[in-house]
Amino acid sequence: MIARIIGDKIKFLASKYPVVTLTGTRQCGKSTLLKSEFPNYRYVSLEDLDLRMMAKDDPRGFLENFAYPLIIDEAQNVPELFSYIQTKVDDENETGMYILSGSHNFLLLQTISQSLAGRTAVLKLAPFSIAELQSANLLPETLNKFLYTGAYPRIYDKQIEPKDFYPHYIQTYIDRDIRTIREISNLSRFVRFLKLCAARTGQLLNTASLANEAEISVPTANAWLSLLESSYVLFLLKPYHKNFNKRLIKSPKLYFYDTGLLSSLLGLESSEQLATHYLRGEIFENMVIAEIVKQHFFVGKEPQIYFWRDSNQNEVDLLIENGTKLQAIEIKSSATMRNDFFNTLQLFQSFSGIHTENVFVVYGGNTDFTTQQGKFISWENLQISKL
Repeated sequence: MIARIIGDKIKFLASKYPVVTLTGTRQCGKSTLLKSEFPNYRYVSLEDLDLRMMAKDDPRGFLENFAYPLIIDEAQNVPELFSYIQTKVDDENETGMYILSGSHNFLLLQTISQSLAGRTAVLKLAPFSIAELQSANLLPETLNKFLYTGAYPRIYDKQIEPKDFYPHYIQTYIDRDIRTIREISNLSRFVRFLKLCAARTGQLLNTASLANEAEISVPTANAWLSLLESSYVLFLLKPYHKNFNKRLIKSPKLYFYDTGLLSSLLGLESSEQLATHYLRGEIFENMVIAEIVKQHFFVGKEPQIYFWRDSNQNEVDLLIENGTKLQAIEIKSSATMRNDFFNTLQLFQSFSGIHTENVFVVYGGNTDFTTQQGKFISWENLQISKL
C-alpha cells in the first residue's frame, strides 16, 4: 500500500479530538487509509444496507453494539446517528473515540455542523499526490502519461487502464452520489454538463453560457456546480481580492481535482493524444493547481490560493497566500525554460511589491533552475514546503 502523507495528521488529531472526520472524493483511498492507520479500530460501512437500517432504526443500540474505538464509513448515509454520537462523546469525554468518513462533503459537514461542532477535526483526502507516487516508484514515466492516467489509487493498485477505470467511476459516482443528493430527471444531460465543464477547465466560469450550451437553466447549472464541488469532482479558483488600483476580472476559474478524470471526460483514449491536444496547456495547469490543493489538504490546511487577471488580460496563474507572504506562480507546460515566462510575473511584481524569491515558474521539464527573475520548478519537484 502506498503511504499517505495525511496519515500522521489524522493520528495526531485523533489524539486530541473525540471524533475525526475524513472526507473526500469517492475511491480516493479513505477506507484503506483508515484501516491501515487505525488497525485497532472496528470498521463498519453504512453503504451496507443492513448496517444502515440498523443505525437508522436503533442508533443507540448500534453504537452500543459497535463499541468505540470505531471507524464509521459513509457516515453521511445516516445523519440521525450523529446526535447520538454527540451524546456518547459528551458522556465519555475521551479522545479518538470515532473516525467518521464520507464521500460527500455537503451532507457530511452539514450534519457535523448541527451535531458535532467543536467535537471533531475535519480533514480532506484526495487522489495520490506526486510525492506519494514518487515514494512508491509509481509516478508515470512521462508528463503526458501522468496527466492522462491521473492519481486514483485503484488504477495503481490494480493496474487498470484509465480508459477502463474512469467511465465506470463516473457511472458509480452518478448512481451512488448524484441520485442520492439531488433528483435529476435526465442523467444523460447531467453527464453532458460534466463534459462541458471539462472543456472549460482553466477558463473563466461563465455560468450563463454553460447553462445555455447544456440546455438547462442558470439556477440548475449553479446547483449542479455546487454538487460537483461538494463531492470533490471540481473546484473553483477565485480571483485575487486586492486590485492594486487595477480593474480586475471577478469571475472564478474552473478546475478538476484529477486530470485522469478530466482527460476521460474530454474523450482522450491514450496519453499520446495529449501531445497535440488543444487543451494540453490547460490540463497541465489544472494538474499543478490541483497538486497544490492536495498538498495543503494532506497537512490539514485549507489552501488560500487565487489567480490574478486584469482587464488587459495580464494574468498570473496562481497566487498562494501564506500569512503575510504572497507567492506568484506562472504555469507553463513547455519542457523548455524560457525567460519570457517571467514577463507577467515581473509586471505583477512592479505593483504588488513581492520579492523575487517568491516568484516561480512551474514547467513541464525535469530540472529546477534559479534565475535573476525567479525560479523554474519542475512539475516533478513541486512542493509547497519548498516554495
